[in-house]
Amino acid sequence: MIPPLMPTYNRADLAFERGEGAWLITDDGRRFLDFGAGIATSSLGHNHPHLVAAIAAQAAKVMHTSNLYRVPEAEKLARRFTEATFADSVFFCNSGAEANEGLVKMIRKAMAEEGHPERYRVICFEGAFHGRTLAMLSATGNEKYLKGFGPPVQGFDHVPFNNLNAVRAAIGPETAGILVEPVQGEGGIRPASLEFLRDLRATCDEFGLVLGMDEVQCGMGRTGKLFAHEWAGVTPDVMSAAKGIAGGFPMGAILATERVASHMTAGTHGSTFGGNPLASAAANAVLDVMLAPGFLAEVDRTGRKLHRDLEGLVAEFPSVFSEVRGAGLILGLRCVVPQGEVASACLAEGLLAVNAGENVLRLVPPLIVREPECDEAVAMLRRAARRCLPVTPKVAAK
Repeated sequence: MIPPLMPTYNRADLAFERGEGAWLITDDGRRFLDFGAGIATSSLGHNHPHLVAAIAAQAAKVMHTSNLYRVPEAEKLARRFTEATFADSVFFCNSGAEANEGLVKMIRKAMAEEGHPERYRVICFEGAFHGRTLAMLSATGNEKYLKGFGPPVQGFDHVPFNNLNAVRAAIGPETAGILVEPVQGEGGIRPASLEFLRDLRATCDEFGLVLGMDEVQCGMGRTGKLFAHEWAGVTPDVMSAAKGIAGGFPMGAILATERVASHMTAGTHGSTFGGNPLASAAANAVLDVMLAPGFLAEVDRTGRKLHRDLEGLVAEFPSVFSEVRGAGLILGLRCVVPQGEVASACLAEGLLAVNAGENVLRLVPPLIVREPECDEAVAMLRRAARRCLPVTPKVAAK
């Protein structure tokens, strides 16, 4: 018999009663160091006083009015994003998949309004993950996720990641834009090279295409800059954000230049809940922390040290780990043994991590994590690795 809560998730048999910073605590008092952060979402950790106070204060006033009326909290949030990024205008929604849906709509709309309605196709990359709506399953292109849901939505072409020649070869008369994750999260913590991001910008300029970036997972401070593309010194035309944007409260956003945003007039897109007063208050509180002097520099510093320590772990356990991937606090350990074994061993040691593609164990702690907690996580990983060492068969005596 099917349970009341639809079984679409393979859940661990854990339920958490409360959290404190980078830790989660079960109802029977067990403590777990949270290096999953709700899949890179609890950006300020658990029970952050500023975020909790902002949500409580706003909830006591008004939580939702819909976008039939002005939402001052959303107006303030949009202004702060345009001041801190490349964007000229922002649309708020509820999730990363919604943000990516809107991003693709904006790419197509910009082409149509510029006199090229035939240009609607978007080049995406192998190993990508853009969400689980029907269109974003097709943008992702993973057969495992597409199976059983009918024919894929048309308009997406897939090429190898970090391969500019393949991108250029895929451009045709129907191509409208390119959609890339600066760091592929679900795909296995695979960073785009900075040169590749610069080349994509130049290619879009050359062919008149729209450059879209999916920073749902790698954005909002996770790499040590507010958004990951900043490391390359280039900007997209349109970008999606979500996950850590409101510290765990459901929210997504589409940030766009005037070229793209100017065509999104009344009625072209919408959301009932998107950017409501409560979500906007949460996101403003997150920005208060992230934009404070020194916060992102500390994320960068912590991430670099953790990366070095993980490299030492790889050298110590080459039969368990083969490499470290990522930047800032979006890191991954590619496993030699099945990643599930390593994740289970981590759980037994009190460490929460997340699986990713290419047999990678994903480490995405809250951005407020500090060096002592990272040292403890590495110690837990070391003990977990010992649990996973291959057993050497005994040689029978002659």
